Amino acid sequence: MRIPFTKAHGAGNDFLLTWSHEAPSEDQPAVARAICSRHTGVGADGWILVSPPPKDAAWHGEIRLYNADGSRAEFSGNGTRCAAAFLLSAGVEAELVRVRTGAGLRELRLLERDGLRFVFEIGMGRPVCGASDLRASLELADTTVEATIVDVGNPQCAVFVEQFDFDWRRLGAALEAHPRFPHRTNVSFVRVADRHTLEIRFWERGVGETMSSGTGATGAAWAAHLRGLVETPVAVLTPGGRLELRWDEQVYLAGPAEIVAGGEYYLSG
Repeated sequence: MRIPFTKAHGAGNDFLLTWSHEAPSEDQPAVARAICSRHTGVGADGWILVSPPPKDAAWHGEIRLYNADGSRAEFSGNGTRCAAAFLLSAGVEAELVRVRTGAGLRELRLLERDGLRFVFEIGMGRPVCGASDLRASLELADTTVEATIVDVGNPQCAVFVEQFDFDWRRLGAALEAHPRFPHRTNVSFVRVADRHTLEIRFWERGVGETMSSGTGATGAAWAAHLRGLVETPVAVLTPGGRLELRWDEQVYLAGPAEIVAGGEYYLSG
């Protein structure tokens, strides 16, 4: 079977996008693992199935997101921007793109467009952090880690660090699977540069290390805000590029989404 795809990335966080009616209806987790494989597939952090809306709907598209390991993800800030770019490139005409995600409806305001490169600001909702989660102690086999646990539509665990000169990937993998998170968690390692700047490394559940993360940046910035370390607006510096966040009643995330390739994946079996 041949599966059409469009490849896009948001600050290096890359996704394959396929119209839902052009994707296999059975065993989609296995298809996600195959198509996202860096060595034997197309390669991506996730696979997004996009469904057009019914007639007269109040949104422009609905998405279902699979991580590279085939697990489902409720929401991705970068992935949703990529989906909005996909919809506009397919002919949707809107300055405010409405996308239904597993975490609810999200609105994306188009800030810039240059060919297949877009910049959107997306409303990320208001993160939730319980009082006991602001400074949670997470015990591991060889250490105890203090973290801030935040829900931004998916689970986030923010760990504040002075530098990145330690094996944060190993620690990220251990925290992802910590018993505190029955459905696993995304992990962000956060260095506060100043009151308006954060530098972050990301370990995402079902993927591993990623170049950036929209929900991870949102959770980390909100955690830093709750700890009194930053104030709006905040620039988040990731290995894949810069993201901009601001907040009032909710958090808004601005960043790029660029379409870089398209083609077909040949699914065997």
